Amino acid sequence: MALPNSRPAPTGAPHSPDTFRGPFAVMTSLFFLWGFMTVFNDILIPRFKEAFELTYFKAMLVQFAFFGAYFTGALIYFLISATGTDPIARIGYKNGVVLGLVISALGSAVFWPAAAAESYPMFLGALFIVGIGFAMLQIAANPYVTILGPERTASSRLNLAQGFNSVGTTIGPLIGGWLIFQYFATSDAHGAASVKLPYMGFCVVFLVLAFVFFFIHLPHVGEGKVLPGAGALAFPHVRLGIIGIFMYVGGEVAVGSAIVSFLGQESIAGLSEAEASKYVSIYWGGLLIGRFMGSVELSDLPKARKQVLLAAIPLVAFLFLWVAKSAPLDAIQAGGKGDADILALWKQSFIGNWSVFRFYLPFVGLCWLLFQFGKGLAGRSLMIFSGTAVVLLLVAVAVGGTVAMWCVVAVGLFASIGWSNTFSLAIEGLGTYKSQASSLLVMAILGGAILPPLQGLMADHMSIQASFIVPMIAFAYVAYYGASGHKVGRKESGATAVEG
Repeated sequence: MALPNSRPAPTGAPHSPDTFRGPFAVMTSLFFLWGFMTVFNDILIPRFKEAFELTYFKAMLVQFAFFGAYFTGALIYFLISATGTDPIARIGYKNGVVLGLVISALGSAVFWPAAAAESYPMFLGALFIVGIGFAMLQIAANPYVTILGPERTASSRLNLAQGFNSVGTTIGPLIGGWLIFQYFATSDAHGAASVKLPYMGFCVVFLVLAFVFFFIHLPHVGEGKVLPGAGALAFPHVRLGIIGIFMYVGGEVAVGSAIVSFLGQESIAGLSEAEASKYVSIYWGGLLIGRFMGSVELSDLPKARKQVLLAAIPLVAFLFLWVAKSAPLDAIQAGGKGDADILALWKQSFIGNWSVFRFYLPFVGLCWLLFQFGKGLAGRSLMIFSGTAVVLLLVAVAVGGTVAMWCVVAVGLFASIGWSNTFSLAIEGLGTYKSQASSLLVMAILGGAILPPLQGLMADHMSIQASFIVPMIAFAYVAYYGASGHKVGRKESGATAVEG
């Protein structure tokens, strides 16, 4: 079978690294936003489960609707690129982003009538529309970030961008849990009513960003137009990478979706939904720590500077998580307290939370150690980190109590580099086919729609603890892709491996 030519098309005048810093900084705002909003699904699941009296399986349809839209949107994109010209090549990265933002704003606006009608199917429809918009954002933003510089450091840039995504996913559960379970929750209204105003806020933000992106200048660094056909699928490492993204996203989302219910079990921690949602923030905060560390480890920085940053990043991020979780949101909601009283309560909570965070610190240390073993190689690091996630979930399934609780929460640290490393390895060496391959990889976000309901079904028939077998299997495949899957067919296709 003849393989397509992977040589990039000319891109015009050369660009220096300094030229790309501004556009890269602008693009990170998108990664932050969709991280902040995506993690709200973890709050919606227990909110809707209670408000509409749903089973675990039906509640997990929140993720099915949202991530199923990624598959649908990316499939439409792929079919257009396979039968005509690549849409990104036609309209440009900037217009692709604007279109995605406008669609996401429309979906967010539908939350208001869905809450007024007290309709769970309408909520799922709104999430589907938001997911379609996010699919367009992902298809445009991810490959754009990887080509804003040398291909050998693509994983580093994508990890850095994903680090800002994780800032959003870390703050999201704290603010989302507070807004939905407390601030906008009233005893005399249907439970779903508390989601109206937060999502109208998202609608406004999306429209403002669409306006900003429409008028800013982003340099064209495209790789040329793609001829009709499914050329990207001719590369074996792309095909295996599609499965890798499916498994990674499914595993990551499944764990985050189950944490609130898992920590509510008396045999684990017996926490309330509002308190458990703070641990969802720690889970996603682990991805923040790992992704920023990954951006350093996989970069071209001098070795001495790398070691300094690899030590500083987890300490600063750990402190950020500790401070964020200690925020006295209940006191702010109650009102009647001055700034001095709020700060005093914050300090008191910060000191008291040491009894919580001391259990998390050893996992942060392990994350640092595993980066040393990874030796700055994208595939090797992916194998080590995903393998560690498998071990932690195995322990969580086998035991209970505090050990199981922290093993599940700490999975975020070791799932952190999964998306960036798998994505960059899968599109490496594709030249003109990067956008098409990106649409295929974004299509594989369908894993976030399939695996969480599958885990919910297993929880209904067995237990929420046993259901973590589902993401455990998913991370095992990602470990395989890091170990050898990304190398399959490289010699035949002419693509070059990161490891060299």
